[in-house]
Amino acid sequence: MKKHTFNFSVAYADTDAGGIMYHGRYIEIAERARMNWLGHNARPVAGDIGLVIRDLSIRYIKPLFLADEFIVETVVTAVGAASVSVEQKFVKNGEICAILTGTAAYLNATGRPTRMPDILVSALRN
Repeated sequence: MKKHTFNFSVAYADTDAGGIMYHGRYIEIAERARMNWLGHNARPVAGDIGLVIRDLSIRYIKPLFLADEFIVETVVTAVGAASVSVEQKFVKNGEICAILTGTAAYLNATGRPTRMPDILVSALRN
């Protein structure tokens, strides 16, 4: 499926005392990249909760440092009736620094998984 890229630069607030990007920031940046990618298509049907992360895994390969510029490449790996799985690679100068994989479930107003709206499924497949 089509790859989406999101540019980011490591700021002082993103780092630990050694100038290395803090491990928890990867999750926040990945979420920003996903929201940038989905745009307005991620809006739930009125009353539904929408997409909620069900599971998440991160493999740290090479650290990112203060002032590093990198991109997050987001690719859908699977679309189900009520869920979507994505892979996000943090890439600096062509080198993969981290890989985040996760699955989000679409929840209705009562918090139960339910079939995703057709517009969302279409956006995820395209």
